[in-house]
Amino acid sequence: MTEPLLKVQNLSRHFGSGATAVRAVDDVSFDIAHGETLGLVGESGCGKTSLVRTLLKLGPATSGSVLLDGVEITSASGPQLHGLRRKMQVIFQDPYQSLNPRLRVDRLIAEPWALHPGVLPKSKWREETVRLLESVGLRAEHAERYPSEFSGGQRQRLGIARALTLDPTLLVCDEPVSALDVSVQAQVVNLLARLRRERNLAMLFVAHDLAVVRHVSDRVIGKIIETGPKQSIFSAPAHPYTQALMSAVPTPDPRLRGQRSRIVLKGDLPSPVDPPSGCRFRTRCWKATSICADQEPALTNRTAAPGLLTACHHADPGFSANAG
Repeated sequence: MTEPLLKVQNLSRHFGSGATAVRAVDDVSFDIAHGETLGLVGESGCGKTSLVRTLLKLGPATSGSVLLDGVEITSASGPQLHGLRRKMQVIFQDPYQSLNPRLRVDRLIAEPWALHPGVLPKSKWREETVRLLESVGLRAEHAERYPSEFSGGQRQRLGIARALTLDPTLLVCDEPVSALDVSVQAQVVNLLARLRRERNLAMLFVAHDLAVVRHVSDRVIGKIIETGPKQSIFSAPAHPYTQALMSAVPTPDPRLRGQRSRIVLKGDLPSPVDPPSGCRFRTRCWKATSICADQEPALTNRTAAPGLLTACHHADPGFSANAG
């Protein structure tokens, strides 16, 4: 079998030390194949952005391993890390903060080429800038403008164009549409899906909007409490938390709204400083029993669905997301 492009093993990122350490990322493992889009879903504050920053080595890992094309990222430094930067690029959540307002678009786009000399001759910068702008739905004349002259959706397109300058193999999208109007979100998601197909990009798509994740992803993972093919996750999730998330997705057809029961979670999010024993979700789970407090469930195939791995002692695929 072909080795995955990105392989993450037992990755942790803790802030502080000892009993007061905040475990933002705790023993996470997954992989992404070449050309695959993996959706990472989780509620606000669960550590998604901390995971992204650790994967890209924008912050140090406490423990674990991150391999990109077989090269360890967590221990890379100097020229080796500089070379790895070419292969992995990021699209940030806020298009209003991620673009330098003092730089014109042509300089914003060309900045990666200046940082990685040898990738593209300076004589070709203008030509390639125009090509990239057109590939994301902008025009050649936009190269002479400043970020303040663009809408939020256009700014995110500029961020995407900049991320593509070095022809990466992995694109990390950290909630790339959450700051945009709903009317613009579909345009940006469709753009990313098209670029992924054209360039055979692998993508880690981080979001809390399940509709967006369903549209763009091949596989989906959570904390990681459940992972599997997109169809299995969205049609018949087996973990109670995934079922609660799916029950909260609005149903556009009013005739179908009464066919699905809304699962309302009770209780507060557990503290990252003092997480509960066993299953982290048990304090808000209606299925929790004593075994959930005593034993942390392993991520295994607990149902008949092929490729669906669930970390739950009481996994039940009885919930049907298709009911609504």
